[in-house]
Amino acid sequence: MRKISKSIIWKNIALLLALGVAQLPLMAAAETPKAKTPPADLQPLEDIPPPAMSSDENADEPQVTIIKKKGETIEEYRINGQLYMMKVTPAHGVPYYMHKEDQNGGWVNDGPSQPMSIPKWTIFRF
Repeated sequence: MRKISKSIIWKNIALLLALGVAQLPLMAAAETPKAKTPPADLQPLEDIPPPAMSSDENADEPQVTIIKKKGETIEEYRINGQLYMMKVTPAHGVPYYMHKEDQNGGWVNDGPSQPMSIPKWTIFRF
């Protein structure tokens, strides 16, 4: 086999680098996007007015009613008169929340000891 000298290898590498550097401006010019001319029948969009402000200052905030019974505190949260969540703080214990999954559904307990979920699958029908 023929040995190739190190100087020839370095000259080839230098030549490749010089050719690569010379190609960079050409590559950059090829990648610049060209501006498209807009169509002649282009019409501006009409201005859309901002949404009307509500007369109620705190329309997004729920109405909270606090009820105290025998050391227990119940906070009822309502929006538009609809009760959707309650926070129950017992006299001795950890507070828990009860909320409705939907308007017609029952109350769901989100507390430290949630009720056990019992599966109600139909296995056999006679």
